[in-house]
Amino acid sequence: MADKVLVGTIPLLYVQSITMTEGYRVERILGSRFSQATQPSTKTLTIEAVLLGPDRFATKKALEVLALTSRALLSAAGPALAATGIPVVCGLTLSLDMQITDLRFAQSVQKRDAFDLSMTLQYVPRSSLGALAGEIADMALAAGSAGVPSVPAPGAVPRSPGPPLL
Repeated sequence: MADKVLVGTIPLLYVQSITMTEGYRVERILGSRFSQATQPSTKTLTIEAVLLGPDRFATKKALEVLALTSRALLSAAGPALAATGIPVVCGLTLSLDMQITDLRFAQSVQKRDAFDLSMTLQYVPRSSLGALAGEIADMALAAGSAGVPSVPAPGAVPRSPGPPLL
């Protein structure tokens, strides 16, 4: 399982996977046959999680409200969110200017007491100052996590010959 994730003020405790996709704008250099990646053009986070327990309905509704919240309502909801959009905090990134673009819930017979969640968020910078603050926060997260020990490397597993396969 992945780490816990905070989307706005909503904690996702049972995250199965997080995928971050970044795209870059490529432009030709004037008077040359060469091209160069000039700036990031898109940043997308996809979060797969399971909502468990009696709070699953409240969490589902809170995510739906957060996804429907416009910029005007966001500014009324909290002064910090007005300047930065929806913050997403996880082990992979700290992104301040995110907006939910896709939200999918599923329930199955095998998981009657749980909802499967698939959520896509896209980077929508509010201002160049906010974008700079987001990048600084993400770099601080990267620098801070460099000193944190991670899971040790898996040891070699001795293999012994088994019965022949038919």
